[in-house]
Amino acid sequence: MGSKRRYIFLAAWLIFLMLPIYWLLMMSLKTNQEILSTFTLWPENLTVANYVKIFTDPTWFPGYINSTLYVAMNVVISLTVALPAAYAFSRYNFLGDKHLFFWLLTNIMAPPAVFLLPFFELYQSVGMYDTHIAVALAHTLFTVPLAVWILEGFMSGVPKEIDETAYLDGYSWPRFFITIFLPLIRSGVGVTAFFCFMFSWVELLLARTLTSVEAKPIAVTMTRTVSASGLDWGLLATAGILTLVPGALVIWFVRKHIARGFALGRV
Repeated sequence: MGSKRRYIFLAAWLIFLMLPIYWLLMMSLKTNQEILSTFTLWPENLTVANYVKIFTDPTWFPGYINSTLYVAMNVVISLTVALPAAYAFSRYNFLGDKHLFFWLLTNIMAPPAVFLLPFFELYQSVGMYDTHIAVALAHTLFTVPLAVWILEGFMSGVPKEIDETAYLDGYSWPRFFITIFLPLIRSGVGVTAFFCFMFSWVELLLARTLTSVEAKPIAVTMTRTVSASGLDWGLLATAGILTLVPGALVIWFVRKHIARGFALGRV
């Protein structure tokens, strides 16, 4: 009987979690008139006009491209910087290592609003305002410390004897790191890439302040969509559904790595 209650509770909880997504999907398949006039659990007049407009309107679709570009840049830069840094923290003891590691983590605790003005003034002065790399570099201030923290936990779980054996066999550090060490921590790399992606994909404040036209992401486009007739609810719902798709795909590809990260206790 207790097991049956648990299944009922789990089913109810899943329905509760999926209800907003279902409602968003139904809204995206309705006309704006139907959304505002009647309450229905599914579209009375099914339409894909909102999806067609998203993919054909130049004010919408480039936002997805811009978001994908700077998020990809952020993930690549974060992993490139964090991998050797995390290796150093996990393998060597040096003066101030614990203090430096703690200082890196404090960057995660600061709200993005603290860095808005410095980033804005800096990028304006060097001509990087409204570029993809500007947003990507701003996000690395938060994702690199997070990446170092996660990767250091995975690397510390790899015995140091593996490093020593590889050096005795004549491996250079780059060759050892790429061919032997990275495959051992691939779960950690997957988990780190996921969290870097998620932070950069959903972050709005920096992305909104540091872009205007050329690099404006989809999240910013959604917050600035007001016409003379008011909000286009169907179009906003469609944009929301399409914004969920990349995150769902990333979760699908790294789901096993995330599960292992939770099992190891670092995530």
